[in-house]
Amino acid sequence: MDFQWSIILENLSYFIFGNTFVGEVGGLLLTLVITIISSIFSILLGIFLTMLSWCFPKIFEKILFFISEIVRGVPLIFIIFWIYFTFPFFFSSYISREITIILSLVWFNASAVMYIILSGINALSRGQIEAGISEGLTNFQIFWKILFPQSVRNSFPSWKNLIINLIKDTSLAFILNVPELTTVGSQLNNVFQVYSAEIFLFIAFLYYLLCEIFEVFFKLFTK
Repeated sequence: MDFQWSIILENLSYFIFGNTFVGEVGGLLLTLVITIISSIFSILLGIFLTMLSWCFPKIFEKILFFISEIVRGVPLIFIIFWIYFTFPFFFSSYISREITIILSLVWFNASAVMYIILSGINALSRGQIEAGISEGLTNFQIFWKILFPQSVRNSFPSWKNLIINLIKDTSLAFILNVPELTTVGSQLNNVFQVYSAEIFLFIAFLYYLLCEIFEVFFKLFTK
């Protein structure tokens, strides 16, 4: 089989930027934007859910765990469809495809963040909580000043895996025709038709490269 890698070089800008220069962010750049925004809001929402489950009565924890089990037990593609098609039913208007993907990723990954932080907290000595109580600290103060910082440090490997999986999950934006990396690759494949192997091997390489770059930054950050 004779690979024609020249097709990659000729369309490299489109793989990376899509139609960014004509007003529509796309390609690998859009994949990176979706990843960053989704990661930030997933972490923030996950931290908030963790605080609710730990600081408030146990009934909150049970409710949050029940909802999280449902969310994590359903394929992400269904969550994307639910948000995209049910949002107009409740709010009488559609949201953009990009926002739909970001909301889906945040909803799907926030529960994972909650589990990660709670696992880190449960691994800590009970004596630290008792010491905080003896000092007159409230549940919120114990959580923010004692438990949360240690939990985050102890859970760094899980954070890395979460973000790497999120990077790969952005490819599901393809089903809503969001012009991220997988979509622009499919568009090129529809145009040329005979270079499918080259196009999708290169897309796989770009995803791998993005994950490796993140892992390098993560290792530098955690040193």
